[in-house]
Amino acid sequence: MADTSNPFLAPSTLPYQLPPFAEIRNEHYRPAFDAGMAEQLAEVAAITADPTEPTIENTLIPLERSGQVLQRVATVFFSLSSSDATEFGTALEEELAPRLAAHADAIRLDPALYARIAALHQRRAGLDLDPETAYLLERYYTEYTLAGAALSDDDKGALRDLNMRLSTLTTRFEKNLLADTNALALVLDDVSELHGLGEGEISAAAEAAAERGLAGKYVITLVLPTSHPYLASLTDRAVRERLLTASRSRGIRGGEYDNRELVLEITRLRAHRARLLGFSNHAAYVTADETAKSPEAVAGMLDRLAPAAARNAHAEQRALQNAVRDSGGDFDLAAWDWAFYTERVRQSRFDVDASAMRPYFELERVLHDGVFFAATRLYGVTFTERPDLAAWNPEARVFEVANDDGSPVGLYIADFYTRDAKRGGAWMNALVSQSTLLATPTIVTNNLNLPKPAAGSPTLLSFDEVTTLFHEFGHALHGLFAQVTYPRFAGTNVYRDFVEFPSQVNEMWMLWPEVLANYARHYRTGEAMPQELVDRIRETTTFNEGFGTSEYLAAALLDQAWHRIGADESITDVAAFEAAALAEVGLDNPVVPTRYASTYFAHTFSGGYDAGYYSYIWSEVLDADTVAWFTENGGLTRANGDRFRDRLLGVGGSVDPLAAYRDFRGRDARIQPLLDRRGLN
Repeated sequence: MADTSNPFLAPSTLPYQLPPFAEIRNEHYRPAFDAGMAEQLAEVAAITADPTEPTIENTLIPLERSGQVLQRVATVFFSLSSSDATEFGTALEEELAPRLAAHADAIRLDPALYARIAALHQRRAGLDLDPETAYLLERYYTEYTLAGAALSDDDKGALRDLNMRLSTLTTRFEKNLLADTNALALVLDDVSELHGLGEGEISAAAEAAAERGLAGKYVITLVLPTSHPYLASLTDRAVRERLLTASRSRGIRGGEYDNRELVLEITRLRAHRARLLGFSNHAAYVTADETAKSPEAVAGMLDRLAPAAARNAHAEQRALQNAVRDSGGDFDLAAWDWAFYTERVRQSRFDVDASAMRPYFELERVLHDGVFFAATRLYGVTFTERPDLAAWNPEARVFEVANDDGSPVGLYIADFYTRDAKRGGAWMNALVSQSTLLATPTIVTNNLNLPKPAAGSPTLLSFDEVTTLFHEFGHALHGLFAQVTYPRFAGTNVYRDFVEFPSQVNEMWMLWPEVLANYARHYRTGEAMPQELVDRIRETTTFNEGFGTSEYLAAALLDQAWHRIGADESITDVAAFEAAALAEVGLDNPVVPTRYASTYFAHTFSGGYDAGYYSYIWSEVLDADTVAWFTENGGLTRANGDRFRDRLLGVGGSVDPLAAYRDFRGRDARIQPLLDRRGLN
């Protein structure tokens, strides 16, 4: 701890405690992790050595203050392992995974610490605690109990072994997936094979090839979901088939990147851990501490939606097959044809050409005149780019966020472009989390994976990419606005099946008339998107929802199936299990593949959504009901934004999320708006 040259050992002196990325070297990580873990164990030992009666001040407060060095190094390291992976970082992550699991268990399973928390919990009625502190005590007791703190010493030993092994396996899964995703990128020899793509997309494919030393060729990098945005535009059916086949081949080709055995072992070990902790399966263990409370409640909702979604998808499939025939095609519609012919039907039925939207969705306009504009109108916040502040990569941009009175909110870092070193998908992270106890500010990040065009060419987004940007920015606002006392409740530290709610609400502003008119302008002429095109886009809101809902529900139900396996069940064939699970719920349509197959299902096998991928549609019940509230109450107004900020975003995880929702909405959420939105009536 005396090594003052290590930037992690003290808070950063940069604005908002922005990590000094320019000073951070590989050799700083391991010593900082070592020092951070040792420091936190010493801090916990000091708590348990206190001979006086447990109080909030001598137990929970120092526990909340503990581990600050570890927190600083871990947030930076794991943010970069997702955004800018290196061989060094990947190797160190595999080394650290079991050590960090063991460290977490050393604290959560400490009998003396748990005894102090349990004693406080038993006396809670007489402690005269403020609501946030009372909830803090409740959360500590619940989380430590569920983590196994009350187990016998022998069972704790077995639990530690399971947790360490699982941490290693999930880290390896993510490493394999990134490597195989890069290895399976589609290499094309001639620009004619890209027919149907726009100028910017072709430029991005050429740029990706050049970065790989394949001058004169074109590379289409894979995205995390099964389907790829380019499938809607590529006219060459053979290229579409190759692209989708590459996507679905991840983790099943044999060799060092094959994830099938990892899937089997991860689910087996999770089932054994659940039994050790007193649950029938991993899904029961996970949902016990979510708003759903049980896998039966999850199944009740998903099983209600699946038949209608499958029925709608089959109707859409018939329409697409007719479109194939009408265009002169003499083949049965395949999975790689769905997006392509969907756009033809969309264009025919609604006169909406998805490719014609791209010129109106230029990244800078979408960001400044759409995403930021909506936030300013709702919440009064402003965004000022800070080129003087450096993030982890030159492509990552730093913005300072301020309230309308000039008071600081935090920093927002945007890293939009895909790289071989970046994992797939889109996400939000917190680099520094607000807490009045620690006097820490807020820094949040958004990562996307947009293909980067050549220098000088505009970045034109698809409709779905614009939606993703608004979605991830909703997470960012949640992280920026939460104002809490305790670090445990900062930002998006809420139940997993609630965390998607604020981000999904933020998607509504993408098509809100005032917002859309402000950003949807042609990148060359500056002309607004024609009103007739806007009207037709709105008419298509439930178009292709059978497919969209089916592919999502297939993944959510597959996640549940893997994690409802009991400890005594033996699964040996990933493909067979997957096929049976989808057939059981009627979502085994080969033309509508699951959004994520098991071997590249990062959410559930490495991303923390295990037995929790249902949370997107579970949260969407709240989201759709909230959109109805905004619509009924005047939409994009400061009064509405302030209410949402104060009663939902601003409380972070410091209150029960459903209680926060009732405080905002005045009642529990109703499911009807969701059914209307997805055409599932």
